[in-house]
Amino acid sequence: MRVGNQAALQELAERIAQADAVVIGGGSGLSSAAGYDHYHWSPALSEALAPFREQYGFTSPLAGFYHCFSSYGEQWGYYSQYMRFMWEAPTGQPYLDLQTLVADKPVFVLTTNVDQQFFRVFPQEQICAFQGDFSYCQCSQPCRDDIWENRELVKELTGRLVGVRLPEEAVPRCPDCGRVLVPWVRDDTFLEGTFWQDNLHRYHRFLRRWIMDQSDKKVLLLELGVGEMTPSIIKLPFWELTAKNENVFYACLNRESSHRPEHLRGRSLYLQGDLEETLAALRQERSGAATIK
Repeated sequence: MRVGNQAALQELAERIAQADAVVIGGGSGLSSAAGYDHYHWSPALSEALAPFREQYGFTSPLAGFYHCFSSYGEQWGYYSQYMRFMWEAPTGQPYLDLQTLVADKPVFVLTTNVDQQFFRVFPQEQICAFQGDFSYCQCSQPCRDDIWENRELVKELTGRLVGVRLPEEAVPRCPDCGRVLVPWVRDDTFLEGTFWQDNLHRYHRFLRRWIMDQSDKKVLLLELGVGEMTPSIIKLPFWELTAKNENVFYACLNRESSHRPEHLRGRSLYLQGDLEETLAALRQERSGAATIK
């Protein structure tokens, strides 16, 4: 790690140690570092979805997810294989290191990731999955304010695949209206129902408790792997929270080049590099500091 990065790493480890609470903003770069790149073909997903990639020529896993298939059987063939893989995929090391890094802190996670990884390392009540999650299905209408966990469903469906297709009679449908079920992931049918609203309210309550109601508390906003696709969900709100609250500190970790606003200079930190390496180094830095103390 470069000298400049090493100094920033040591500062961030100290910021984490001193924080009264940590808010994590998790983007797709974190899952990419874990080996689950949904915007490009990483080895793990390329192998798991190889028949579909060869059949349709998808340029990425998510390109297949949002593809306009010619039948529900083809669509759910892809959905079921993709979601089953994510159910059974190992928890990525960056997520495990992150969990260890903040284990002694009150934490809340705001994420745009939909691949279940955060739910492996933090309790559901500490996560707001703003764009949904592969773990659930919803009615495509939707006719009801409800989502269903799909672990057993996708396991059953993959057992009925004929090549890359499901028989049409096997396509899962809403028990109320009979419409096709879809993954609970952001698109034009996405259900921002009670489950989603409750998660968002818990996030806002966490911010209110640690920032608005206790302005003397030190709060770290830890942004991990967030790109420029949806800045209004994590990045811009984090900047605003930092600008308006003097005891809030913003840290941005990303593989790609990013920047911190000039008006946050002195109250922000940017670390560019591989997130797997950075989080492992941070964990070691905090562990070493705790041992010395």
